[in-house]
Amino acid sequence: MNTKITLSGVTLKNPIIPASGTFGYGYEFAELYDINVLGSLSFKGTTKEPRFGNPTPRIAECPSGMINAVGLQNPGIDAVITEELPRLRSVFEGPIIANIGGFSVEEYVHCSERIDKEDGVAIIEVNISCPNVHGGGMSFGTSPEAAAEVTRAVKAVTKKPVYIKLSPNVTDIVSISKACEEAGADGISMINTLLGMRIDLKRKQPIIKNKMGGFSGNAIFPVALRMIYQVYEAVKIPIIGIGGVSSAEDVIEMMLAGARAVQIGAANLVDPFICRDIVNDLPNVMKKYGIDDLESIIGGAH
Repeated sequence: MNTKITLSGVTLKNPIIPASGTFGYGYEFAELYDINVLGSLSFKGTTKEPRFGNPTPRIAECPSGMINAVGLQNPGIDAVITEELPRLRSVFEGPIIANIGGFSVEEYVHCSERIDKEDGVAIIEVNISCPNVHGGGMSFGTSPEAAAEVTRAVKAVTKKPVYIKLSPNVTDIVSISKACEEAGADGISMINTLLGMRIDLKRKQPIIKNKMGGFSGNAIFPVALRMIYQVYEAVKIPIIGIGGVSSAEDVIEMMLAGARAVQIGAANLVDPFICRDIVNDLPNVMKKYGIDDLESIIGGAH
């Protein structure tokens, strides 16, 4: 039974990847179990300068999910390269995905160029859901032109595969995916969180200080699946599926829709062992549905 998959020439022992922002820099979870069972991991979103993040409260619970407005809290690209990456590499032997955030094209370029030189990183994942400071606060991922601009700029300074992480808060995710592909993206990661909010009935005010935040968890799985299915039909580059995954069955479903690998996000915050358990359960679910090789089912629902 073969669980191996490849992403732009990078081989993963299985398609299970903890999603950025839900797994720290990885080594924190190594205290709980051997994280080398994972296919890869996408570490915490990294920006040029250190960021404390948004004011608190920045988490709100929901039925079948959660809303967060953490605000890219991270120690900055220099500290990630000198401290976080070596600590992760000391406990994890597999390919690492570096998640890069930014508030301008220049920031994306700076961070991507720096991380591209690190041997420990196999893939660069560029989160274009960040607010564009030059575009009135709208995210780079909301227009094909802005998405393509970031993609082209990052590809010009990197040699490693570049995956663009797309926001679902758009009318037409297919056109944005195609724009990224045409601009040279090696792959797509999708989807990021949906925009949501909760209101505190006692205070009669939004629970989150930022008012709104990213909605994730089981409830968004059908939306993510639909978008992956649509984008798979429109582009030839690989897709990493993200959004509401919490079981090995969900992984298979996303791969049938067109994902080559699958990231698990909010479920890590509910159960820190979830990725390990999904890896262990994957062969059983493959056997149940008569699957011998995961590579053979990618896009199989089309």
